[in-house]
Amino acid sequence: MRNSEVIFYPMHVYLCKMHPAEPTSRCIDSIFNRGLLLLFFQFQFIVSCPKSCQCSDNSGAMVVQCSSRDLEEIPIDLPTDTVSLKLDANKIQQVPNNAFKDLNYLQELDLSKNSIEKIELSAFKGVSDGLRLLDLSGNQIQTIPKEALANLKGKIRLSNNPLHCDCSLQEMLRELNLDPDTVNDISCQTSVQEEYVGKPLIQVLDSGINFCNIHHRTTDVAMFITMFGWFTMVITYVVYYVRHNQEDARRHLEYLKSLPSTQITKDFDTISTVL
Repeated sequence: MRNSEVIFYPMHVYLCKMHPAEPTSRCIDSIFNRGLLLLFFQFQFIVSCPKSCQCSDNSGAMVVQCSSRDLEEIPIDLPTDTVSLKLDANKIQQVPNNAFKDLNYLQELDLSKNSIEKIELSAFKGVSDGLRLLDLSGNQIQTIPKEALANLKGKIRLSNNPLHCDCSLQEMLRELNLDPDTVNDISCQTSVQEEYVGKPLIQVLDSGINFCNIHHRTTDVAMFITMFGWFTMVITYVVYYVRHNQEDARRHLEYLKSLPSTQITKDFDTISTVL
């Protein structure tokens, strides 16, 4: 071939010319098969990403971005290799059971700034071991089942929720790894005692308040009142029963007095002895 001649090869033929040790036909078939395999994985990646979200591979970590998409429910067709899932600033109202059960590699889950009111018992089943951050801040959560967050080891954010401060909430928070940067923003919108409404929960607990003791005292008082009520009813019944029998005995005695009989006199003496 003269220097002035330029011959254009398809890309796969050109690559095979660079490896003369391998037959060109076999080389071309190998590159073609690899290309099909690559296209298959790319197609699978596109299909598995929810249409309302954006999926990207960030240095080998699958990031699924679903922020501010007006979602009312958690997508069910999430990539199984998702590492970071952004669902913040949507309209999600609840986290159902097994919502993330197939996301075995999930490390970061952002559910902040939604309208979440209810969290099911098994909502985070399957992601407890690897999850490093769970953001539930800025929702409408009042109560959370203790079982829902029991096995989570990562940091949890619960700030800016209308939480009801009681014994169950106190016991649940004791087991959680709360994010120290947001823990001061957890406050009591409602409480078992009115004086703690609107106050930061950590501040209330640090002051020595124990909602579980308050609960126990309230229960004890209720039991005492109930027992006192039953005791009063029993005493009242006994008094009524005795008085009623006494009246019957007196009437019977007067009746016997009006009858002139020796046997009646004996009965009279017997009744008098009883009275």
